[in-house]
Amino acid sequence: MRKLKNQLRKPRRPWDKERIEQEKKILKSYGLRRKKEIWKTESILRAFRRRARNLAAKKNEMEEKKLLDRLQKLGVFEKRATLTDVLGLTAENLLERRLQTIVFRKGFANTLKHSRQLITHGHILINDKKIIYPGFLVSKELESNISTKITIQKGKEALESG
Repeated sequence: MRKLKNQLRKPRRPWDKERIEQEKKILKSYGLRRKKEIWKTESILRAFRRRARNLAAKKNEMEEKKLLDRLQKLGVFEKRATLTDVLGLTAENLLERRLQTIVFRKGFANTLKHSRQLITHGHILINDKKIIYPGFLVSKELESNISTKITIQKGKEALESG
C-alpha cells in the first residue's frame, strides 16, 4: 500500500491572530467548512507561483505558455497574462473558481452553504454528470454547462395525477 502525499501545508504559526482573523473572513465569504480548504487552495496557488518563478529563471517560453494557457483556461485570468501576473495571484482568485462559489453566483442556491449542500447531495450537474465535490475547480468552458438536476417530489406528483 502506498503512502499518499499530503495535499497541504499547515501554517507554521498556529496561533497567529492576524492569520486567524483573515481566515475567518475567507471562511465566511466563501462558505467554506473548515480552514483545511483554505490551506489546500493556498498549496495549489503556491505550486503555480513556484512553477512561474522557475520558468522566469529558465526563460522556457514553451513551458511558460503552457502554464499561462492552463490558468487562462481555468478562468483565473480574463485576458492574456504574464508570469508577473501569476506571481500576483491570491487565494481568493482560486476560491472564485470553485464549484460551490460558481453555483451560488449563478443563482442556483440562496446562500453559499446552500450551494455546498446542493453539490454534496448530487443536485448539481456538469455536462450531465453529477459532481459531488464543492472544491472542484471549474474551467471557463465548463462554467456554461452547469445545471441542476430536476427532481419530482412525490407529493406534487400525487396532487397532479389525482
